[in-house]
Amino acid sequence: MPGRILHGKILPDGILPCMILPRIELLPGRVPLNKRFMEKEAMVNPFSRTEMIFGKDGMEKLSKAWVAVFGLGGVGGYVVEALARSGIGALDLVDGDRICLTNLNRQLLATRKTIGMYKVDVAKERVLDINPGMKVNTFNVFYSAETAGLFNLTQYDYVVDAIDTVPSKVELVIQAKKANVPIISSMGAGNKVEPVAFEVADIFSTSICPLAKVMRKELRKRGIESLKVVYSREMPVSLFSNVSIDDENLHDAGTGDEDVGTGRTGMEVAGTGSAGNMGMGVESCDNCPYACYSDQELEARKKHARRKRIPGSNSFVPPVAGLIIASEVIKDLTGYMPTRPGERHFTL
Repeated sequence: MPGRILHGKILPDGILPCMILPRIELLPGRVPLNKRFMEKEAMVNPFSRTEMIFGKDGMEKLSKAWVAVFGLGGVGGYVVEALARSGIGALDLVDGDRICLTNLNRQLLATRKTIGMYKVDVAKERVLDINPGMKVNTFNVFYSAETAGLFNLTQYDYVVDAIDTVPSKVELVIQAKKANVPIISSMGAGNKVEPVAFEVADIFSTSICPLAKVMRKELRKRGIESLKVVYSREMPVSLFSNVSIDDENLHDAGTGDEDVGTGRTGMEVAGTGSAGNMGMGVESCDNCPYACYSDQELEARKKHARRKRIPGSNSFVPPVAGLIIASEVIKDLTGYMPTRPGERHFTL
């Protein structure tokens, strides 16, 4: 049976007309297609839909804002995504971890192609693909009391705490308070299945969340009187035993992954001060087929944090926490105030 006919010519079997693309000749004086595309794109505002909500003044504030996000895991990755898509002018991304196979179930930056890559590098490439005009600085370090000196928090307009270890979270809060810079902190999102249970509140008005309980205690010791947080009022769920974790003891590159740290019984994060899944079988990383970490990196991970209990996580709870955090940052930076439908109100 003869093939299909296109422009009077018989096409080979299996070739459809839609597969034959016309060749475009570049005529003398014609603008190259890529340059013309870029010129046309420059005439369109990619954030026009956002501007309809926050107005030109609000978008200008966002374009001039410099935000630091500490921790790029299940929650932090979505914070960065939403900020980039909202027209933030500059982002500092802080996380010393690589993307791991076990991050695939919940972390925006994790794909098969990015396993083994540093989270800050993947995040930077992604946000610049969204907004090439954004200024992005990366810090491939774990934030802690030892590395706090690397950061001058006074230069930021907002700080996001999406770290997964209590000592590091507390240190960041203390330094942000000293610098008088706004900060919002993520509480536990692990062992949860109800995204609608998240609330924005002051840390001392929280309840139920085991991580928030630990943070309240530690902040009181240090004289911190307030902290804006996103936390869940859902009771941590009971967990099934996971053979691949309990028996094979696979590691989870979870530093910077906030969707952890809420033990089922409300224990103080495994009694170690760690809110994260750092230390999860670090000694047995050889079991992971990707071999993401060098011996030196594994030693650093052991030193950074350890925990006894592995929390459960999913694809739909941590992202919601991250998006709520981003929304609070955007509203605070623009001075947005809830009003009647159709009205806009901004405060300095």
